[in-house]
Amino acid sequence: MNISAAFQGIATIAWIAFLGVIVTMFIRSSRNQPAKGFSTLAILLLVAAILLTSVGAGLVFLQADEYGVVISAFQPNGYRLQPLGPGLHWIIPFVESVQKYSIAKQTYTMATASSEGAVQGDDSIQARTKDGQQVFLDASVIYAIDPAKLIQLHITWQNRYEQNVVRPVARAAIRDAVSQFGVEEIVSTKRNELEQAIRDEISTNLAANNITMTDFLLRNIRFSDEYAAAVEQKQIAEQQAQQAKFVVEQRKQEAEQARQVAQGQADAAVIAAQGAAQSRIIQADAEAKANQTISQSITPELVQYLYVQKLAAGVQTIFIPTGNQFILPLPGAATPATQQ
Repeated sequence: MNISAAFQGIATIAWIAFLGVIVTMFIRSSRNQPAKGFSTLAILLLVAAILLTSVGAGLVFLQADEYGVVISAFQPNGYRLQPLGPGLHWIIPFVESVQKYSIAKQTYTMATASSEGAVQGDDSIQARTKDGQQVFLDASVIYAIDPAKLIQLHITWQNRYEQNVVRPVARAAIRDAVSQFGVEEIVSTKRNELEQAIRDEISTNLAANNITMTDFLLRNIRFSDEYAAAVEQKQIAEQQAQQAKFVVEQRKQEAEQARQVAQGQADAAVIAAQGAAQSRIIQADAEAKANQTISQSITPELVQYLYVQKLAAGVQTIFIPTGNQFILPLPGAATPATQQ
């Protein structure tokens, strides 16, 4: 409780006591009882009540977030030129009064949900995009009164500034900005640009009406049921196309993998064939060299010797026709006479 309210409370008590004394005096007088002392008390209470009421009416206490405009009958224009700031102030009782204004930040919300907006019911902003689509937007404007411009605000709007300035300015700015963008741009690439356009326009228009905008929040964008269904169908088609593309890529990868496997098998077969051929060449070369070595080592005597070695063990003499080669004597046998 501030000091002004305290004085007004005490003054109220004094007035009640004064009236109580007056009633008591009438009752005692009607009963022919003395009321001399009550008259003095009534006068004292009356003076105290008037003084306390005057002091209470002259003292004005403003909170830290409050400024006041002094409405004065002594001023030619009907108000003081300078507003009162936070703290305790004195005004002329019963001749001047103070209209209080909050300079704290205030939020004005326009939303679909009735529990969120400043107005009950669906208070979202309906707007049409550049391509004719209807959208519904939830938004909040955060603003504050500029103390330096409070007098002018009071002259123009008094305490009607929220309904007569903030609300219409915000809704008009949102509709105007939305009409400059296509629906696809609003929901994707240019939402930030849309918010900035709205913010700039609201700030300019509120400043022209002595109100400072501190921030703007685009809370939600909702589409008509028809467009929402079309968007959903488009998303489904895009997902199906992506799935088909994935399947095609997967099949390509599988085909490439099979091709690489076949190529590897073919390369392995070629390498194996080349290895076999090289092996046969090496083997043939070895056999040729062996045969060459053998052929170089064979003599007629060696052939005859090997021939004889293959004869049966009981053969002692071999007759050959005249004119042919001689034969060697068998081991351990005497050389026989030549048979003609």
